[in-house]
Amino acid sequence: MATTRAALTDADIRMLVKGATADERALAAHKLCRNIDRAELGEEDRQVAHDILRVMAADAAELVRRAMAVTLKSSSVLPHDVAMRLARDIELVSLPIIAFSPVFTDADLSEIIRVGGPARQLAVAKRPKLSSRITAQLVEEAGEEAVATACANDNARFSEVSLKKALSRFAKSEQVLQAVAYRATLPLAVAERLIDMVGDQLRDHILTHHALSAELTLELIVDAKERATIDLVDQAGRTADPKAFVAHLNGVGRLSPSLLLRALAHGHMTFFEWGVAELAGVPHHRAWLMIHDAGPLGLKAVCERAGLPPRLHSAFRAGVDAFHALEFDGGDQDRERFQEHMIQRFLTSSHTASRDDTDYLLERMDRSAEKRRSASH
Repeated sequence: MATTRAALTDADIRMLVKGATADERALAAHKLCRNIDRAELGEEDRQVAHDILRVMAADAAELVRRAMAVTLKSSSVLPHDVAMRLARDIELVSLPIIAFSPVFTDADLSEIIRVGGPARQLAVAKRPKLSSRITAQLVEEAGEEAVATACANDNARFSEVSLKKALSRFAKSEQVLQAVAYRATLPLAVAERLIDMVGDQLRDHILTHHALSAELTLELIVDAKERATIDLVDQAGRTADPKAFVAHLNGVGRLSPSLLLRALAHGHMTFFEWGVAELAGVPHHRAWLMIHDAGPLGLKAVCERAGLPPRLHSAFRAGVDAFHALEFDGGDQDRERFQEHMIQRFLTSSHTASRDDTDYLLERMDRSAEKRRSASH
């Protein structure tokens, strides 16, 4: 027991048991807990340490129990029975233990959620890791703040069913909807359901950071309410996963030559590359080399392999050349001015685009100019 005695001095233990004031005992408790957590204890020494911790947990002064809870909140040395006793203590003592202690099982956390009340449920939601079982129970039983906190916790695992339940229970809660929208990953069905429930800012975040089916993306674009703020071509350039996005579009027959032409004219080169690679059935890196080949043959060859109409080959060449000739300068409205210059160069190049495509590009130029005029007034 030499190690224990070195870590836990007789004077500290006497102060813990017989200290005249709660402050003295709390100071002794803090020192003892810190030393117990850091010491390398054998089995016999560990039992002695556990007995000391049980004495602390039974101290009448909440200051002592609070010192213990804060000092050992993340420690694995805390005995399970002591952790459970502290979890049932007053909130000043219980919340640090509930939020961090690694000794709790899912069964323990489930009981805390069931009988603990809003503050303890919130503490559970903040834990460094949560299983899908516990998040499911939080969604079923906890209040808005705890559910929003759990949803905002990317170390909390959620099933698709639980996320849908959270959206159903708290359909009017901006706090919950935002927490779900900003999760690092979302199941496709959840992202698509969320789109109909949030405002423009969150909708834009979901479109940019989460996978959506091509069908829904296209529906959003077609819808008159959304056409003012979202364009499929712009979405093509902003998508977080261009490979999956072009595969979706191709799967529903929407990865058209016209879409590729319009995306290229707007400077969305990454989408154009992935789209051509998808249609040609070649790896992205190979499509990239052929598209950006300084000679005339690479782009033509990959367009032919992709089945793109020969009448558009010169238009694609004009777009690629324009992209290489233009650069961002980092100024205000950089993206808008870049796209406008790209379209101007594209339209004045010799090519054979369809009337619909040409009208579309001219319309976008007019809209861009109108936006600049409005911003300057």
